[in-house]
Amino acid sequence: MFVKIKSYLPIFIFLICINTWSQQTDFVKGNEYILNEIKVTGLKNFNEQTVITYTGLKKGQKIRIPGEEISSIISKLWKLDLFSDINFYLTDIKDNNASIQIDIIELPTLSDFKITGLKKSKIETIISDTEIKKGQKITENFIKTTKNYIVNKYKKDGFLNAKVAINVVPDTSDVNLSKMLIKIDLGDRVKINNINFTGNNIAKSSKLKKKMKNTKTKFFGRFWKKSKFIDEDYKDDLNSILEFYKEKGYRDARIIIDSVITNKNRISINIDLEEGNKYYFGDINFLGNTVYTDNQLLRVLGLSKGDTYNGVLLKKRIADNSKPDGEDLTNLYQNNGYLFSNINPVEVSVENDTINFEVRIVEGKPAYFNKISVVGNTRTKDHVIYRELRTKPGNLYSKDQVVRTVRELGQIGYFDPEQISPDFKNVDPNAGTVDIEYGLVEKGASQVELQGGYGGGGFIGTLGLSFNNFSLKGLKDKSQYKPLPMGDGQSLSLRLQANRFYNTSSFSFSEPWLGGRQPVSFSTSISRTKQYRFNYLTGRANKDQFFEISGAQIGLAKKLRVPDDYFILSQSIGYQYYNLNNYYTGLFTFGDGKSNNIFYQINLTRDNTYVNPIFPLGGSQFSISAKLSLPYSLFNDIDYGDLENQAE
Repeated sequence: MFVKIKSYLPIFIFLICINTWSQQTDFVKGNEYILNEIKVTGLKNFNEQTVITYTGLKKGQKIRIPGEEISSIISKLWKLDLFSDINFYLTDIKDNNASIQIDIIELPTLSDFKITGLKKSKIETIISDTEIKKGQKITENFIKTTKNYIVNKYKKDGFLNAKVAINVVPDTSDVNLSKMLIKIDLGDRVKINNINFTGNNIAKSSKLKKKMKNTKTKFFGRFWKKSKFIDEDYKDDLNSILEFYKEKGYRDARIIIDSVITNKNRISINIDLEEGNKYYFGDINFLGNTVYTDNQLLRVLGLSKGDTYNGVLLKKRIADNSKPDGEDLTNLYQNNGYLFSNINPVEVSVENDTINFEVRIVEGKPAYFNKISVVGNTRTKDHVIYRELRTKPGNLYSKDQVVRTVRELGQIGYFDPEQISPDFKNVDPNAGTVDIEYGLVEKGASQVELQGGYGGGGFIGTLGLSFNNFSLKGLKDKSQYKPLPMGDGQSLSLRLQANRFYNTSSFSFSEPWLGGRQPVSFSTSISRTKQYRFNYLTGRANKDQFFEISGAQIGLAKKLRVPDDYFILSQSIGYQYYNLNNYYTGLFTFGDGKSNNIFYQINLTRDNTYVNPIFPLGGSQFSISAKLSLPYSLFNDIDYGDLENQAE
């Protein structure tokens, strides 16, 4: 007779088994016994000694039966996710020596799988997302999560009647292997046939339907927004309807009941509304403010007595969570050091259709930046990052400066702008200090272009090298060549392109912080282009007819402080050399000869776009530029607009 210790048995069953055994042997529950023999049964793929070693049990070891050690071993084995059942048996007791048998049922291993009912491309997506792969253990949880994932995935695409059947069958080719067949039946896409509103008097049904951005009825010709029902989006759209009423003053508007009726592949939605009465703002009083006067706060709040009640606008004027740099009361305080401030609007009374408010403010004490650090920069050197930070240790806390720092780090182009995260640490309201750690993720800052193609009557070859986080100082240090020294924030690029009819080359270098103390950018570039005229009769390049342009440019750019520090003024001086040999095509004002040109270029730019410079979600950008050359005709009496008729 065995005493069975099963991992999921209730305590009272376990005690009954122990009592039955103790009536026939010298076993005393809770006593310590010396392990005499340890056996593992039921194994198919695993070695018995491997399992025993993993449990930590050893022959001659003292162990309490039952006890916490056995429970922890069972838990440890379960966490491997390799077994479907685990049982402990006490097989023998003699002279205080105990023999234990561990009975295990292994989970089957996936040897192969097949997905039917979808196109090949969609099957590959499911395999990638669910991480189905040969060799993994087949658990009930794996089967359940795979099925739920597929069903929920296609529900979001409008296939509300999608069905998934997963069959697991033994694979007789080897021990403990199983195959999995996943049958998917999407059915027809369920579309929204109509949306019906009742109880709406002040807003037309068509207006309310427009507020439902994601839940649309089937409409012929609307290709940009499919008609499909997604439960989460539908709930958001219901909330949007209530927000619309709140903006119009109907703060008590509510949805009495809504129903979604499915008939085969069509859905009808019925929404019963209660609009309630229209309200207006009454008295707005401020409590607890000492830093700003009531009038100053009212100007930022932008709401007055008698205005139509707008709960959405009120919430935004208190704290606009959609805009980190929004003009609201919370930012007013936090941009001026009051990190620990708290602002809460409270309805104190309702008189007929008028709502009186108190804006209760807890200002707290001013906070200061303490320790500022960055993590995640594996390639970019610290000084390149720290010079962009607007948050300095000892400075008064400003949310605006934190937001601006995130923007500046995103704009320099060395880090993933979507993953820049300012982490507030050691926030101490009593001391009035806060540490900030900026988490960064490096992204590729270099590009190598090597391509060839056929066009314009011949082969075109291109070689381009671009290093956007170059280190000029590192050229002297051989250990920094990976393959070139990087990390100082400089830009270096080289590009060559050629075919039978032309060749062009260019080189440029820029240093964004000339001297390392001020954001004054230095740039220089040189280029050369030579092109031969195409002979239409022979289809070849005529080497006797060509033009050649060589140029060099050097410039400086500086961030301005007036009108604001989003403005950049850049200036450059350039030189161009033209050499034309029998090239009369109308492209230039002359066809044979040489010409020199010196020019001055100035550019004024303002760019306050948000963090990501490629896909900004807000802000604006504009630029004004002018390019000026010397008035050569005033010096030499040559009309450069009529060079063909000028004397040699």
